[in-house]
Amino acid sequence: MIAEKLKPLMANNSAVRAMFEEGNRLRAELGAENVFDFSLGNPNVPAPDEVKQALLDIIQEEDPVALHGYMNNAGFEDVRESIAKSLNRRFGTAFGSRNILMTVGAASGLNVSLKTILNPGEEVIIFAPYFLEYNWYVDNYDGKVVQAPTDRETFYPDLEAFEKLITDRTRAVLINNPNNPTGVIYREETIKQLAEILDRKQKELNRTIFLIADEPYRELAYDGAQVPFVTKYYDNTFVVYSYSKSLSLPGERIGYVVIPDEMEESELVFDTATAANRISGAVNAPSLQQKVIGRCVDAAVNLEYYDRNRTALYEGLRECGFDCIKPEGAFYMFLKSPVENESEFCNAAKKYNILMVPGTSFACPGYVRLAYCVSYETIVNSLPAFRKLAADYGLA
Repeated sequence: MIAEKLKPLMANNSAVRAMFEEGNRLRAELGAENVFDFSLGNPNVPAPDEVKQALLDIIQEEDPVALHGYMNNAGFEDVRESIAKSLNRRFGTAFGSRNILMTVGAASGLNVSLKTILNPGEEVIIFAPYFLEYNWYVDNYDGKVVQAPTDRETFYPDLEAFEKLITDRTRAVLINNPNNPTGVIYREETIKQLAEILDRKQKELNRTIFLIADEPYRELAYDGAQVPFVTKYYDNTFVVYSYSKSLSLPGERIGYVVIPDEMEESELVFDTATAANRISGAVNAPSLQQKVIGRCVDAAVNLEYYDRNRTALYEGLRECGFDCIKPEGAFYMFLKSPVENESEFCNAAKKYNILMVPGTSFACPGYVRLAYCVSYETIVNSLPAFRKLAADYGLA
């Protein structure tokens, strides 16, 4: 009945749906305060006050016909210009509206970027662990994902192994920085080395290789960590961004793609990406949310909230004897499972009403992901349950 290509996707969806249902069942049975659901990256921090005010002002002030009507498929030019100026102020770039394409969130931006450049059978290299829906985005255009390894102590890319994976079939490299699920930030030196490898391989293979930087967690960086702006290091770069996390607007589906002037045939690429935006079915990014971003381009959520959660969860888990690195960005903790089969560990955690996501869901078995974008009370109240779980495995 359904398309053969989508049957594996639906099988995976069934596992995710089961997690939803388990959480809902436990909350109904035990009360929400007694369930410690770390499964989903759904921000608990409210959107900044500027967003609410912008919505009210726009509805009162803007011409409703223009506000709710069609616009260029790339988005409102004034909004794109505002985003470009904000990036220029923060990162020393020289973008204009010609470099910014508004999209229906980062997922749409990634699909638009891939649709613009990817031919059937071409390869996209992705460092594992990673957000596994990238596989489906690449498969949408009949491409092939090639997994590149990372160091399991630091989760930094193994660049020597990566270089060996680049072939005359490689069309793009996709990175997520800060990273979901590890919370690791690829620092400037790593980005420089990655760019040098790509420059060298482009010349060697006489082939354009794109770098796609997926950055929805860019603003969620702790302890003064800096997230490099990748277009400054590699010309053939798409930067994909979403306001889902930085402004706590995951359901509004608003983001953008940066296509720099330095990219080969950048004007053609931008025009093609704009057409891809249209024919993907999105047509254009939501008009009202574009206008909100135009007025709130430099607004930000309360980073201290996430930082407090990060510290409390990390210290609490370490005191229990669990092995994990302290995240530098995003709002995920990647915990090493005390047993080889991390799904077994996740099932054991349910006994204490703890819900986590197996690392296999991120192409990294042996680990679990915890999303700490929950209430602070959830984290504090979960720690006794984690101690009981740790005791079951003989941890300190």
